[in-house]
Amino acid sequence: MHLMASKPQALNSIGPMRAFASNSKKVSTELIEINEVLMGFNQYYTEYYKQLSDTWTDAQKKVNIKAPEVPHDVEQIEAFKRIWIDIFDNDFTELFDSKKFGENYGKLVSKELELTKHWNNITNVILQSVNLPSKEEIDEVYKEIHTLKKRVGKLELELKKKEMKKNAK
Repeated sequence: MHLMASKPQALNSIGPMRAFASNSKKVSTELIEINEVLMGFNQYYTEYYKQLSDTWTDAQKKVNIKAPEVPHDVEQIEAFKRIWIDIFDNDFTELFDSKKFGENYGKLVSKELELTKHWNNITNVILQSVNLPSKEEIDEVYKEIHTLKKRVGKLELELKKKEMKKNAK
């Protein structure tokens, strides 16, 4: 016990920690790649919200020019709402239809999927290191359970139908 306590690195040579230590290079590589992808993700994320914010600001300026007075009665409020809705609808539709927005949003989603892939890879390495099933293996088991539940349900239904026919005779 004293030998192991005095040399914590020796603990890596036994049990699940040995498997994790041997896989730590994979985790480190994934973390490095995650950082690179995260930089790109943040760039596209910032641009996404800048586009939304700029469009909101421009639309609000147009509303303020078109309806500068504060509405005092119900008719004026309704007219103001229609102006606001029309301008915002047009400006945001224009933004969402623009090539620049579409390209940026596509890159943003792509980076998000890359991040998810790397996190899944790290999770699988850790699960494998401690001898637990991977997400794919668990999904496969859930799929099989779902299939079995459906089959059992059908069999129970057939059995009830047979019993009803038997009781009807």
